[in-house]
Amino acid sequence: MQTVRTSEELTAARANLGGATVALVPTMGALHAGHMALIEEASRRADKVVASLFVNPAQFNDPGDLARYPRQESEDARLLESHGCDLLWMPSANDIYPQKFATTVRVAGVSERWEGEHRPGHFDGVATVVAKLLLSVRPDIALFGEKDFQQLAVIRRMVTDLNIPVEIVGVPTVREPDGLAMSSRNALLGTADRAKAPALFRELGGLAEAIAGGKNVDSSVLSAIDNLIHNGFGPVDYVAYVDAQTLAPMANYREGGRLIAAAFLGSVRLIDNLAA
Repeated sequence: MQTVRTSEELTAARANLGGATVALVPTMGALHAGHMALIEEASRRADKVVASLFVNPAQFNDPGDLARYPRQESEDARLLESHGCDLLWMPSANDIYPQKFATTVRVAGVSERWEGEHRPGHFDGVATVVAKLLLSVRPDIALFGEKDFQQLAVIRRMVTDLNIPVEIVGVPTVREPDGLAMSSRNALLGTADRAKAPALFRELGGLAEAIAGGKNVDSSVLSAIDNLIHNGFGPVDYVAYVDAQTLAPMANYREGGRLIAAAFLGSVRLIDNLAA
């Protein structure tokens, strides 16, 4: 695996890939089995796999959250290489956002509710950095995990609107044996909170069954929120039943629905989602 750190090095390395089909897996590091599922799917879909590792300061609205985000560059590089990554790009913040950088990509509509409401500016940071990554690497395919479901919807909208010639592929969430969605943030959970964490996925599963069975969406959602609080979560930012493409809330069961949720467990904010 070749590792590059500057845009100039990336340009040369990308040219050396020639006419091979290229898949990009953008990451912020602290890699786990969920990321490796993206790398493995990328290997199935393209000749060469490029991963980026960049903790993007523009998508953190809380400086403390940015400071706490786990970083393990050497371990991440070894893991990527062992799973068949061909090229790793690890740019600095100055490389991505050079002096006098003045452009922000904002995706209206799909970004404004849910995570957008609770993390102001977050999706502007996501859309801007992903646009830069896509334009720099010029992949044929880019893969993102479905765990960050709203992020995936935002990126798909951006790529469509800006005519960026890349196929965006969503890869199903990889879970721990107890159902907890794999996330770099799970490492921040204490022992007691880690034991409570699977309740989020269990509640979404029960909620999906209730809605599919014809129960009232609003009352079922409120019941799920109460159950989460009873299980030690709080505050609960949202639990919602939405259209999978627009993220608009839905009042009744309909094919193409998605349950999304975000809640704190101690100081750690967990998100999850489930087709419903």
